[in-house]
Amino acid sequence: MNTCRNCNSELQGNYCSNCGQPVKLKRIDSKFMKEELGQVLQFEKGIFFTIKELLIRPGKSIRDFIAKDRNRLVKPILFIIITSLVYTLIEHYFNIDSTYVGYEGLVNNATNKIFGWIQENYGYTNIIMGFFIAFWTKFFFRKYNYNIYEILVLMCFVLGIVMLLWTILATIEGLTDVALMQYASLVGTVYTSWAIGNFFGKRVKNFLKAFTAYILGTLTFALTVVLVGILTSLIL
Repeated sequence: MNTCRNCNSELQGNYCSNCGQPVKLKRIDSKFMKEELGQVLQFEKGIFFTIKELLIRPGKSIRDFIAKDRNRLVKPILFIIITSLVYTLIEHYFNIDSTYVGYEGLVNNATNKIFGWIQENYGYTNIIMGFFIAFWTKFFFRKYNYNIYEILVLMCFVLGIVMLLWTILATIEGLTDVALMQYASLVGTVYTSWAIGNFFGKRVKNFLKAFTAYILGTLTFALTVVLVGILTSLIL
């Protein structure tokens, strides 16, 4: 009797009827790698499709991901990690001066060092900041039936697109020496406010709430960094 190597259930056919595991796994070769890469980049439900949907109709596409179909869009955590990594690589490659993050003259050396790391690794820091924005988004839109984890999914998609928009600005600045990154904060604020407001319904007050949640999220994050810096200095 053949049994599944994954769940030990009896096998009938080419796939396990209990867990869906194939009886025989394909060998990892060049064909396998091409298929995997194609699935990531395909336009129908890969990263390009995800980017297109989030740029054109972020509210509907994210609502559908949460409530209907989770196969068409790239997984949210993977999406923000990839986009943040791409932005970080471009920023470091062109040695972009991230003037949208100011930290000079703060209260102590520990805080300055933390903000210095943020400025040099803003792509990764953006993931952490998403938790603060998600908290305020949940607060302002608490009457909607979305839990904090679903709001975090929203933030992963939205901030992932912000990273891509910043990547475009950084690339153009690096190639042309036109100082576009000074507008990065404005671009991020506008898109985030629009996308979050679009998710909860196309009403003016929702866009205003989304804008407020974004601003309070970034301010709360900055305040937390300052407090951590002060606490670190006191301990040391």
